[in-house]
Amino acid sequence: MSRAAACGCLSAEVSVRIVRYSIGGVCHYGELEAGDARIARFEGDPFTGIRPTGDIDEVGEVRILPPLERPRIFGFAYNYASHIDETDRDVPEVPVVFMKPSTAMAGPGDAIVYPADGELIHFEGELVVVIGKEARHVKPSEAHEYILGYTCGNDVSDRIIQRKESKFGALLIGKGQDTFAPMGPVIATDLDSSRLSLTTRVNGTVKQSASTADLLLAVPGIVSYLSRHLTLLPGDAIMTGTPSGVGPIRPGDEVEVEIEGIGVLRNRVVAEGR
Repeated sequence: MSRAAACGCLSAEVSVRIVRYSIGGVCHYGELEAGDARIARFEGDPFTGIRPTGDIDEVGEVRILPPLERPRIFGFAYNYASHIDETDRDVPEVPVVFMKPSTAMAGPGDAIVYPADGELIHFEGELVVVIGKEARHVKPSEAHEYILGYTCGNDVSDRIIQRKESKFGALLIGKGQDTFAPMGPVIATDLDSSRLSLTTRVNGTVKQSASTADLLLAVPGIVSYLSRHLTLLPGDAIMTGTPSGVGPIRPGDEVEVEIEGIGVLRNRVVAEGR
């Protein structure tokens, strides 16, 4: 059962795409309906309880926001064999986990800011897990009970700083600058995360094409591993890793991350203003 269903607004069999948006300066959650033109507004939030209000908002009249408000962001590195191969590294003995600051979050349509002193900034298309309720010592077979849903993510990385930090076991600045964690456009509930197609395009050209079936540590194992060592909280976001094909972006580029059952996360790259 999804967390949305557990909140009492939906049946366990219903899969919805939850969108966070603002209209008239007020933030709401709602369900993005088929055709992506209308949003059925909810009362409340998906972590404490949501119920349909009966109001319908037109997508063209709202601003789509990041699906989460300043979440804790966990990232899994080297979780696809193909990406390990292209980085010429060994398969890790244990999962390699890092964190991005909540301020790295950006939403669909928001700009990815290319740092003024940036030299080599890369995109990384990823499936993102959204935690729906507090989780500790969760078995892989139980992980689905703690997952609200899934969204698209882009683990933007400054490779020059990342490589320098990595020599000393750190990844903060290389991974965590403002706008380096775009996510969206929706949180899709009740998806089977075991075999979703993932495609990343830059300026319309396909750069990554993979399936989540190729994850070395699949979603249930990811949730179990993290919850074994720390408490996961409602609204936490877990970036599950990127497949091969990562590469550079520059100001003026448009990056699209598309995941089956979720949609397309689209962001333009802009130069930092000083």
